[in-house]
Amino acid sequence: MTSTDFAAVDDAPRSDQQALLDSLYFDLTALDFTFDAITALLGQEAVEAFGRDQIPPALRQVRRATPKQSGLATVIGLFQLGQGYPADRIDAAFSRTGVQGLLRLGLVEQHGPGLRASVALTPHASDSSAELWVAHDLGAHQRPGVLRADHVLGIGQASLTLAQITLRPQVDRALDLGTGCGIQTFHLLAHCRHVTATDLSVRALAFTRFNLLLNHRQLEVDPARLEERVSLRCGSLFEPVQGQRFDLIATNPPFVITPRAEDEAIFTYRDGGMAGDSLVQALISQLPSYLEPGGSAQMLANWEIPLGEQPWDQRIRPWFDPALDVWVIQREQSSPSLYAETWLRDASQDQDPEQYQQAYQAYLDDFAGRSVAGIGFGYVYLGLARDGHRPEQRFESITHPVQQPLAPFLQRDLHTAAELRAANGQWGQWHLEAAEDVTEERHQRPGAEHPGVILLRQGAGLRRSEVLDTAQAGFVSASDGELSVDQLVNALDALIGEGDESFADRLRDGVERLIRHGFLRKV
Repeated sequence: MTSTDFAAVDDAPRSDQQALLDSLYFDLTALDFTFDAITALLGQEAVEAFGRDQIPPALRQVRRATPKQSGLATVIGLFQLGQGYPADRIDAAFSRTGVQGLLRLGLVEQHGPGLRASVALTPHASDSSAELWVAHDLGAHQRPGVLRADHVLGIGQASLTLAQITLRPQVDRALDLGTGCGIQTFHLLAHCRHVTATDLSVRALAFTRFNLLLNHRQLEVDPARLEERVSLRCGSLFEPVQGQRFDLIATNPPFVITPRAEDEAIFTYRDGGMAGDSLVQALISQLPSYLEPGGSAQMLANWEIPLGEQPWDQRIRPWFDPALDVWVIQREQSSPSLYAETWLRDASQDQDPEQYQQAYQAYLDDFAGRSVAGIGFGYVYLGLARDGHRPEQRFESITHPVQQPLAPFLQRDLHTAAELRAANGQWGQWHLEAAEDVTEERHQRPGAEHPGVILLRQGAGLRRSEVLDTAQAGFVSASDGELSVDQLVNALDALIGEGDESFADRLRDGVERLIRHGFLRKV
């Protein structure tokens, strides 16, 4: 299949008439359908409420719009608030495309005496200075009811998070596995010569193609030669790209753990169709075969944490090939009941009380059947090392708020880890200083002569905190780039080591950790 196979799919926007798409582009531009203009019309409070899937405040402001604001109010009400409007009002707002053009594009449908949107349109900041308009299915807050099984999700928090943690090297070929409405592909195009976007859902690929061609100017894609920059392929996991390798893979897979009587996904945008976290395990095991040497993959994932006292990562460590660089950051951990409530609400399955109770119980039974105590969620980085490279694998839990986009800080820490490996223990000759975002806190009891706790805090990135002992605090205070690591360690050993033979080694271990985590950097 080629990209043109997704140009005219039932119940999805059509992208087989580029002239109409260009008319829509110019209409949306003239309407100033941008985040800033929407915020100016609705007000910050209504925008924040809409972000929580609450539309009454925004609807109130749309109904109070002035005649000068009528066009923008119409497009907001139509494509974001799920409101119906008479044909003449829509014609007035979309002067180039008109109602007939919107109908041919599959963006509106007849509803009573007027029309309503059949999809949502959402502005989204691209990696260029221009905003994109992203088509996706309407959510339950815009069109009440349980979501359709092949629902094409919009720009959710998970999609944004993956975009913010994905490394941005200039590469030749990238893979967006499970593209949905195409959000990762749009970002990848800014630094990848070619992107292959795959999905199990034909409707999702139709949405992606529509979005690519609507926004071809911002994305620097030639509509007549789309395959030169983007290939759209339908299939499960890696089936559509068998035998291919990529420099970068980004995936927000259908990782949600859901109970089922049969091995079938309930909602294709989130449910992988396998028991428990088997899909994530299978994906991790297959990923290395599709990476070029030196390539990397970033993904979001859930994993089950069994009953018992073992660390959360003990079960998932064997999933990763020991030849890979691995960095897993657990961001949160849910109980089975909280997990069930979250995902039942996500698909609006809580609107039928009887169905909700049955589905809730099915979740609890499913987790109990595998002795699951909790469900972890987090970020996964995989790197396929080149020959001669010593891999490093780390698993850590960071549940406090972090600074997004996180990718530059992840890249910095990965680069630092590579430098430490390359130094082969000889980093004692480095000259260091504290990073600009690092601050120190000292806590002591009133009247105490010395602080009881000394903390280093990062103000950016992963925003880690490190508890320092006296020697480490002294080292950081003296790290102004003048003396090397070895010189400072030797000086502190002479001053406060008190003949402890392990003093220097312990201090070096602490300093290495501070370097690795970005508190100290090379001058």
